[in-house]
Amino acid sequence: MNQNQLPKRYHLWFERFMAIIAAINLGFVLFDLSYVPWRTFYFRNLPKLTQVYDPVKGIEPHRDTQNYLQVVNRLQNQISNTGLQSSQVKATLEDLKNLSVEMIEENPFASASKSGTLEKIKNRMRAHIGDDSAKEAFRIFWSQEYLSKQSFTKEIGFFARNIKPLIASNYYRRIGENGEYIDRFWLYDLPIVLLFTLDLIVRSYFIKRRHSSFSWLNAILWHWYDAIFLIPAWRWLRIIPVAFRLDKAQLLKLHGLRRQIEQGIVANFAEEITQMVVIRVIDQTQQSIHNGDLTRWLKQSRSVNTYVDINNINEIEAISGIVVKATVHQVLPKIQPEIVALLRHSIDSALNQSPIYRNLHSLPGMGEMQTQLSEKLATEITTNLHKALVSAVEDPVAAQLSSRLIQRFGESLGDEIQRKKILTEIQSLLFDFLEEVKINYVQRLSQEDMEQILEKTRQLKNQVSVPAVVKQNSTLVEMRKIK
Repeated sequence: MNQNQLPKRYHLWFERFMAIIAAINLGFVLFDLSYVPWRTFYFRNLPKLTQVYDPVKGIEPHRDTQNYLQVVNRLQNQISNTGLQSSQVKATLEDLKNLSVEMIEENPFASASKSGTLEKIKNRMRAHIGDDSAKEAFRIFWSQEYLSKQSFTKEIGFFARNIKPLIASNYYRRIGENGEYIDRFWLYDLPIVLLFTLDLIVRSYFIKRRHSSFSWLNAILWHWYDAIFLIPAWRWLRIIPVAFRLDKAQLLKLHGLRRQIEQGIVANFAEEITQMVVIRVIDQTQQSIHNGDLTRWLKQSRSVNTYVDINNINEIEAISGIVVKATVHQVLPKIQPEIVALLRHSIDSALNQSPIYRNLHSLPGMGEMQTQLSEKLATEITTNLHKALVSAVEDPVAAQLSSRLIQRFGESLGDEIQRKKILTEIQSLLFDFLEEVKINYVQRLSQEDMEQILEKTRQLKNQVSVPAVVKQNSTLVEMRKIK
């Protein structure tokens, strides 16, 4: 095995060891959080577990309900020893009647938020005796007459199956001097917290050594998720560092989930930012129209215009000049054959529509003469037109006249619009049009599937990065050949 692979292998095993400890601790935390709400379930199915874990949560048997069950046990012993009609049994039955009424009136289940359990007890006893009053039902049940008439074994069996487990599930939870319920879980959790605190410090130390410009805070934030172990509350949040550690230890593949979370966050930000930018641009345009910038632009009154010019150049005129020169000098010579063919076809069509020319066309040689004439005429027109355009572009006087014409056209158009009093209508239509764009297209953009946009972005990045990788590999191959 390569010596460089040994540290990596041991590092992976250490990561797995810590990840397993973190996962076990998370399970312990979740069990602790579920213990009090699910204690009845644990009490019925795992009674030994509740005996061990009750002290951790400060839980102990409730004295009133525990005393009630002890009196029932005493009654069973007395009946076994002396029979049902003895005076001792009669006194114990009176005690159970009084304790039953007291249990119903004082509700010892309320302190454990188990009042529903008392309602179950009352409903079951009412249904068993057939009386609408729970107190009266208990008085009848714990009477010598009823137990003599019914089978005591059968009745005490009913109580043991349906009533006793509910009463036994009640408990009392002690309160500490701070006014909160006693919870000793932190004592058992403390070693895990110290272990991961030490691990975080060691990791931060090596990160700070590797990146000397980092502060201790930056080094700790490098593994920010481990800091969650240090939070004394909200222990369920440890699912975050556990997930990170299991993924890093290659015990659980969460790349897809992490990608979906990141994608969802980015998509939400992209949606919000896109809406903000588009709406801001439209609002600014509407504000400019409302402030009369359209009128000032048509008038070209730069003295009152707040437009900022950074280079004393009319960029629109400069761009137009570049486009015109490129069209005249480069584009038109290349498409001259197509222009000549179009003009020749137009000349032929015009001549064929003339009655006189149609009569002359029947003479011998006139068809060939027409073709030559159309060809020559189209070529001459195209050549002369191109020369005229070149001359107009290169002639400074013609350029000045053209610029003056364009300027005069803009001024005349602005004055005409002002004179016709239609600028207000144009502004109103533009304002309403932009408002419709906000309502329809921006809302539609917010409903667009951002995941498709992000997928296209990743594909574009991959297309850009692949040639770079190929180029880099080619460079390495060439360097090896030179060596």
